[in-house]
Amino acid sequence: METSLYHIPVLLQESVEGLNIKSDGIYVDVTLGGGGHSREILSRLGRYGHLFSFDQDADAIKKVQNDSNIQGEASWTLIRSNFRYLKNWMRYYGINGIDGLLADLGVSSHHFDTAKRGFSFRVDAPLDMRMNQQSGRSATEIVNTYDTGQLTAVLRFYGEIRQAQQMAEAIVRERGKRPIQRTSQLVDVLTPYIGRDREKKDLAKAFQALRIEVNGEMDALRDLLSAATELLRPRGRLVVISYHSLEDRIVKNLMRSGNFEGNIEQDIYGNISSPFKLVMKPIVASKIEVMNNPRSRSARLRIAEKVDF
Repeated sequence: METSLYHIPVLLQESVEGLNIKSDGIYVDVTLGGGGHSREILSRLGRYGHLFSFDQDADAIKKVQNDSNIQGEASWTLIRSNFRYLKNWMRYYGINGIDGLLADLGVSSHHFDTAKRGFSFRVDAPLDMRMNQQSGRSATEIVNTYDTGQLTAVLRFYGEIRQAQQMAEAIVRERGKRPIQRTSQLVDVLTPYIGRDREKKDLAKAFQALRIEVNGEMDALRDLLSAATELLRPRGRLVVISYHSLEDRIVKNLMRSGNFEGNIEQDIYGNISSPFKLVMKPIVASKIEVMNNPRSRSARLRIAEKVDF
């Protein structure tokens, strides 16, 4: 299948099953990628169903538009936009309620495999990391303009790196000699502060931290989840695949407590006051899936249902 070469969908059956799809329902896939999850959703919708698929990456939209294998009876709308604007787009299309939303967070395999995008520390490329290459700051701008304190915060909070301050200081020293514009330059600057037994892991964390900052991923996720909470109809499903503890914590807190901080509020009967109820325990990829798709190794799937008050 051509689409699978572009991006292999993670936890495909488990996540789409989690949507509990009604054939005439309205669903949203906010992370189109290679179209794998959207393809499966469409296959379960009837002629009166509708799917909206979001992606801010022009490559993803173009790839799926040209994929003749994706077919179905349902209506399908592709939206090139950051998913944080979900509410605005639903209003634009006259949609005031949806039956399910699926989000496969993180970076697609296509982004890592396309060297020129600068997402991977394994290949020398321009230090970019923008999901949408037509807007926002690139990683080059952040690395060369943030002060030591800002860089430390990014590496510490988004990468959870112990040596964050030393790395930030090294970046500032190096860019004083020449701008840091390529992934290989950044790797050379960071490597002395990483133990040999943790080199790949800590480099991945540092690149993850920069990517999150470049794309404003944490704020976008909060905006998305807030919009989904408003838009989901009673018994509608929220299905989210996360890949690191920062985003998973936000998703878990929202599903369990109805807020991002995880503060549990109870009514006079001791019931948790949350707009959601958890459908099942978090799901992780099987050993077979991890073998076939290494990206699924850190994936965690959470499913919640909108409470019918």
